[in-house]
Formats: sequence, C-alpha cells, structure tokens
Amino acid sequence: MFKKAVEAKSQQRLSGADRKKLKRTVKDKFPRASDSDLDTLLPPKAEITVAKFQNRVHVYAVEGGFPVFFDIDGRGSDIFPTVYALWMVPELLPAFILKGGEVSRYVIGGADLMFPGIHVPPEGLPSFAAGETWAVKVPENPAPIAVGSTMMSSAEALKAGLRGKVLRITHYYRDLLWESVEGRFVPNEGFLEDVVFGHPSLVSSPSHDSDLTESACETSNDRQNNTNNDEAEGSLDVNELPADSSHALTTRNNDENTADQITARVGDLKLPGSDSPNDSNDQHTLSTSDIDLLLDKCLLQALHTTLKDKDLPMPGSTLWSNHVLPCRPSGMTLDIKKSSYKKLSKWLQAKASSGLISVKEDKHKKEVVLFSVNQKHADYSSFKPEKRPVEKTDQSSVHSVDEIRSSKTLEVAEIYKPSVHVNPIFSSVGAAVGTLFTASEASDIVFTYVEKENLVKPTNKSMVVLDAILCDALFKGAIKKGTTYPTEIHKKDLGATFVSRMQPHHVVTRGSECVVRKGALKTMQILTERRQGNKKVTKLSGLESFLIDAEALASELQKKFACSTTVAELPGKKGHQVLVQGGVIDDLGKHLIEQYGVPKRFIEVLDKTKK
Repeated sequence: MFKKAVEAKSQQRLSGADRKKLKRTVKDKFPRASDSDLDTLLPPKAEITVAKFQNRVHVYAVEGGFPVFFDIDGRGSDIFPTVYALWMVPELLPAFILKGGEVSRYVIGGADLMFPGIHVPPEGLPSFAAGETWAVKVPENPAPIAVGSTMMSSAEALKAGLRGKVLRITHYYRDLLWESVEGRFVPNEGFLEDVVFGHPSLVSSPSHDSDLTESACETSNDRQNNTNNDEAEGSLDVNELPADSSHALTTRNNDENTADQITARVGDLKLPGSDSPNDSNDQHTLSTSDIDLLLDKCLLQALHTTLKDKDLPMPGSTLWSNHVLPCRPSGMTLDIKKSSYKKLSKWLQAKASSGLISVKEDKHKKEVVLFSVNQKHADYSSFKPEKRPVEKTDQSSVHSVDEIRSSKTLEVAEIYKPSVHVNPIFSSVGAAVGTLFTASEASDIVFTYVEKENLVKPTNKSMVVLDAILCDALFKGAIKKGTTYPTEIHKKDLGATFVSRMQPHHVVTRGSECVVRKGALKTMQILTERRQGNKKVTKLSGLESFLIDAEALASELQKKFACSTTVAELPGKKGHQVLVQGGVIDDLGKHLIEQYGVPKRFIEVLDKTKK
C-alpha cells in the first residue's frame, strides 16, 4: 500500500462532527478499543488532520504528531490503524506471532504473510474470518511490526493444510506512510526504530503529549543522517530482539553486513521528553518574551558574523534559514510561531520599525526582503557577538569536506560508438568497431577513409566524391524513397554528418569514479512549487547522471540551509529526488555549480511559484 511515494492532494483539520464520526467508525471497526484507548489515539483536545491522496487513501493524524489511522478507499469502510498507533495501544488488534527472524525480514520488506511463517499455539489456530484486520508481532515483543487483513478464514486455512497467504499486508514498519503525510518524512525516524525493536515498556504506558513530538523533532536533524546510513538493504530481523530494556544501545559498526548484527545492538532507550528537569536545553520552558529575546540575539549575531553587505538585498526566508537559525544556541530550536510576532514577516517589519534594518515587501514573491543594516543603531553597536569555538570546528570540517569534493573535478565528455551504418568505414581503415570515439576522432576516421580511397574531387578540393560505401554510411535510411542520393559532400559537412550516424554516448568522471552511459547526458532539474499553507518546497532530480549521491547531498543541504530534507524515489522513473523545504532554488543551483562542478548548461530550473 505504501511502497511508493504518493503526494497528498490536500490536508485539512477535521470538524467536530467528523471527529465524532471517525471515533464511531474506529469503535465499530475495532471492538477491542476501550474509551481510554480511543482517547489515547485521538486525544479530545488535540486537532485531528486528514491527508487525502490521489489513490483515494485518507490518512488521519494528530496535528503535530504521527499518523494513527488510514482509510484505503476514503469511505470509512476499510480503515486500519498505523503501526505507531499499535505501539501506543498494542492490544487494539489480534496478532499473529511470527516463527523466526527470517520471516520478519520479508514482512518488514513488504511481503504478505504466509501460513508457514506464523507460530500456531498448542491450543490450535485462533478463530478468524476472511477480511479481518490483524497485526503481526515477533516473539517476546508486544510492539507490532505490520498490519493487514486476513485472506481466508481459519476454517478455510485448516482445510488447505495451513498453506498460502494468511495476511495481506497493507502497512508495515519503515514503509512510505511516514513520508506521505504532509509531504514530509516523520522527523524522528531514529526514535521510531528504537520503539519497535525490543522496548515494550514504551507501549505499556501510551502517551500522546505534544511535548513528546516536539522533543522528537528537536533531535531529528542529528539522528536522521545516522539512521539513513545505518539502514540495512531490504528489512531488519526483529525476531531475536530482547523484550526487556536491560540491553545497552551501542554504536553501530559500518562494517555490519547482516540484519542479525544490527538488531543485536538495539537496547535501552530514553524516551524523548523524559529528561531530567535540570536539562538546560529544554526550550519548552521558555516564555514568549524569552523567545523574542532569543530571536533578537540570533539576528544581531548573524548581522555581525555571517551576513555580508554584498549579500544584500536578501529574501527574508534566506536570512532566516542561512543566517538566523545557524546562530541559535547549540541544542535549541527556534520557532517563530512561538514568539509574539507569530510570522517571520511581522518580526522583520518590527525590526525595521525600530530602525535596525530596512526591509521592503516583494509583491510578486509575497515575501519581505532585507535591503540594508543600520550599523549605527544602538542595538547593533552595543551588541558583542559571541565567539563559538564549536561552530568554528564545524565550519572547518565543512571546509575540509569542500576541499575534498573540489579535488574530485567533474568531467563530462560526449563520445560515440560506431553503428551498423558506419561500421564498413571503420573496418576499411582498420579501426576497432566496438571502441568509443570522440567527435574529433570519428571525423579523423572518415577523412582517413577519404584519403585512402582518394575521394577528394580533383576540380574542387573542398568537395568529397561519395563512393557506394561512404554514401551508404552517410545517407542510407535517411533519404526518403524516390529521392536521388547525393554524389558529393562538402568537407565541412562530412565530419558532422558522419558523427550523427553513430550511437551517442557520454562519459562522466568524478575523481576516481568513471561511468559511461548510452545516449546524450540528461540535465539536472530543480523545481520549486507551493504546497498547502503557501509553503515552498524545492525538488532536485537527475543527480545520478553526475555521480552525486542523493543521501549525502540531502544531509549536506540540511545543514547548509538549516531546513528539513528528504530523499524519495522518482514516481514511475528510475532514480531519486531530493526535497528541500523552502524556496532555495537559486542557492541550490549555485551550490551545485560551485561545490559539485556541474556545468550551468546542464541545470534546468523551473520556479512554479512565480506568476
């Protein structure tokens, strides 16, 4: 169901009547759910959102949290709980227990559950009807890893000798459901991984407090990169994980090649939001006035340290993501919505009213643009920027990475392979038919043949007389029937015509890595569009053509632009695309040219936000 990424057509909050209807539907569909279970999954005071997708699937989520239910046909008749909902209320559904770890690999990989893979208790196969909703668990762990509907009844299964499919999997741990909601990844994938693997204490006392979600988001940027790099191909073996929380969580080794080695290292987990009250980085205790002061401090720090006069004028979104956010204290988040200004534009306009900066609203882009900084302002002159050795260390590491990357110069060359049309020419001069040639080398081949056969016209040295072999090489199949074949060709047209009859290829070299591909080199596409809530998102595709790793680039852009980034497969195509939150189309193109050496002519830019 969620193996391929699908973007939501719309997202909206449920009205009071729709909330009640959803609760009634869930109560009727899952009779095991008590009133307290429903309040856990759908808190009475929390906003519930529904994301509607092009394949008619509706996904219900607690606003600011995780998806809890999804409806396959959007009519309420085929609704399922998400795996995360089952972690909160493990006994919401009856569950099949897997036999061993190999089975869990296939289930997490998206395969349907077969009867030989389930554990049948001594009292016999439990009773169930076809079409019932069941969960999948591993031994000694109450946290389900998948959910689906039964393919046949228990009576039919016994008649079939417990063969065939028992459960059609509609949703499993680590599928793309998390990516689909609101067009983004769930920010705390590392936390989800810890929950599902061997930590039943988390699901024994369910909680859906908003602090948990916010705390999870704070640590997402650091943990997402590690999670992406540590994921095993396919799926993980969760069968052999301990059910208790007494095993220490250790660092994963990059040389681990099996799921058994990965899952053996999963252990203790400290629930986000349960830190000691003495934690100095807990931003939830900050008042609105404190956040306002923190905003002003970060702005002044940016104006003194990172913002240069040559960068002006600058869009407000760029100022925020590239300058203000990187100046926030380590370990803290900065949310403009929690300040008294609520919006970035209002905050910048307030600073302009005080005389610190001058801004102007761009009516076309509907964005506030920073034009100048008043360095004589009292706030600016009295502010002493902080020296941050940690930040300097990070910058040096970034520079070292850039130096390494710059040493891997990108080289792109167009080459050609002899086709059936020109093979006789190559054979005549003794050139290898299966070899790749540059355009100039191919031209030399045909002129060598002309000299060998003495085809230069005696009365006009700029013309070449076409013999049967050369005429077929240049024009056979390209001349319409009934049209007379030419008898001679100008020297200046000979080379280009000959090369056009060959098979085009291209070779891309970056450092020690070199790839030869058939066809012309495809361009890289950068697209910016608006999504619900007037938010911008920038999509980048075509990275594979230039030997750029999508995951590494996404991690790099996440730090550079101080925003969330995701990597997804291109729908219906081979390759991946990087999604960057925000309108960074110009900065992204500049980064690809300067840091990755991509020629400007190979970057195709389209900004759909401009009218």
